[in-house]
Amino acid sequence: MRFVLTEKSLRLAERENKITIVVPRNTTKKEIRDYVEKTYNVKVESVNTLITMTGEKKAYVKLAPEYNAYDLLSHLGLV
Repeated sequence: MRFVLTEKSLRLAERENKITIVVPRNTTKKEIRDYVEKTYNVKVESVNTLITMTGEKKAYVKLAPEYNAYDLLSHLGLV
């Protein structure tokens, strides 16, 4: 799993409290939720996925209101 750091993904982190992750295609939403919650000690509100034109699977993970997605990315040194 790797984070996506584009203008759109950073805007989603700021405005909608979502982080964007590229995951293996066979990963389920529940597996993504469990991984993010355990690895980064946050609560996940919802997970949406899509398959890109290049065949990658992207997950949009919305964090619970008490957690800040942009702060999480900053804490990890990605922003």
